[in-house]
Amino acid sequence: MMITISPVNNGKALQITGFDPAIINDISRDSSATAWQTLMAVYRMPADTTLRNLQPVQPGRYTVKDNVVIFTPDTAFSTQQTYFFRYYDFEAGGKLTDLIKSHTKPGTLHYTDLIFKQ
Repeated sequence: MMITISPVNNGKALQITGFDPAIINDISRDSSATAWQTLMAVYRMPADTTLRNLQPVQPGRYTVKDNVVIFTPDTAFSTQQTYFFRYYDFEAGGKLTDLIKSHTKPGTLHYTDLIFKQ
């Protein structure tokens, strides 16, 4: 799974590609932001990056068009602010070799953070 993000609409939204179309279509039937945030979410990067796991989710709206997810924040992205997009891979860590490679414990959620700035 190769997830990519890019700003769209003059930096007012974030385009997210690379998720399995079946998963995206299944989640798109649920209009609540909570369903989307279990798979992917956008956060403001704190000055102390070691505190990134404590940041609140950037509120916004998720829409799907041709298997591409568009995230539009409720409040516009700030031009000098760094953000990160976190997506969870629920299949990772299911095999012993996954756990050994990632040096994590069984039951740990596996995620990837992609950093972006407007």
